[in-house]
Amino acid sequence: MAPRSTEADIERNDIGLAVIGCGRIGTLRARLAAGHPAVRYLAVADADPAKARELARKTGAQFHSGDNDEAISRPEVNAVVVSTSEGEHLAPMLKAIELGKAVLVEKPIALTLADAERVIAASGKAGANVRVGYSRRYKERYLIAREQIVRGRIGRIVGGAARVYNSRSQGMAVLSRDRHATPVVDALTYYVDLMGWLIGGVPLAEVYARGQKGVLAEAGFEANDVDWAVFTYADGTVVSLGISYALPDKYPARGHAARVEILGTGGVMILDDDHTDQLMYTEKGIPHVYLPDQEVNMVFLQSGTPGDWALGEFWGPIANETRAWLDHLAMGKPCVLATPVEARAALEGTLAIERSLASGRPVRLPLAGQVFDRVERAAGYPR
Repeated sequence: MAPRSTEADIERNDIGLAVIGCGRIGTLRARLAAGHPAVRYLAVADADPAKARELARKTGAQFHSGDNDEAISRPEVNAVVVSTSEGEHLAPMLKAIELGKAVLVEKPIALTLADAERVIAASGKAGANVRVGYSRRYKERYLIAREQIVRGRIGRIVGGAARVYNSRSQGMAVLSRDRHATPVVDALTYYVDLMGWLIGGVPLAEVYARGQKGVLAEAGFEANDVDWAVFTYADGTVVSLGISYALPDKYPARGHAARVEILGTGGVMILDDDHTDQLMYTEKGIPHVYLPDQEVNMVFLQSGTPGDWALGEFWGPIANETRAWLDHLAMGKPCVLATPVEARAALEGTLAIERSLASGRPVRLPLAGQVFDRVERAAGYPR
């Protein structure tokens, strides 16, 4: 099968998929894709060839490699999932875009605005179909919330709030993969995107943030234990966002424990996503969705961020999102996965939080000329 150069071509044909990165989420995406009726060819790749070989065995993939470009360049492949670690998204994305292949990349799209803008420019020039996996959009409660907003049932949105908690063990695991992928950039970004999507894409005008260090810093990481930010949008809407990835290791949520509120002139939505109503205690122990070697006895069921296995099938946001993207490619069905421009906006919001945390001052947007990225980190910009 020759590579397809346009979204329309892909919609009329079967899917040949390359999954780049065979970690936890790449493995889930590959297993879900292997069961999708439109996926007729599957390739997997990882910097560790043994991981790629093992995932190929589990999924029945026709090709595996330790070379990402080799998998992306296969003539049978017309779509690519990039599930590498946060700092390694750019190269496989640009390779796939250069070859005119559809792309689904995990959030964030990049760790700097310059890299995000390279993706936007390349995808625009090639006419490539690129989407970013902000999987909170595919959690059913948030899809339903968006429906109520679209229907005008809460009136004009004037404010909102979102906060997310997680355990320090997961925070340290993420920071160990990439020290620049702080809880703000790596996790609060879900809710920066979610609030922007629910509000309707109104541009951000100002960000003001405060944070406090604790156990993460004691473990040798720069990240704060607690960060809170106030977002003001161009239309005056005000949103409070907060995160802590420093809860005790054995905290019973196995992923995000979140709460989202939307305030409108005609109504309000309170979306409690803490899962404290689904409590299980087991003497056998239950593994962490991201850290399988860590078990707890008490758990809030369904708090695993990507979803859950149940009777041989995977259910939840990652499953919904993956299937929606594959349906979009195979049948032309609409999907709500973030575009590169939307993903850049979410990245800009998280970088503005970090800039405000570092400077102690409000930050005006857009961030042209004042992006807090690796260059400024390397230069020792005060935090």
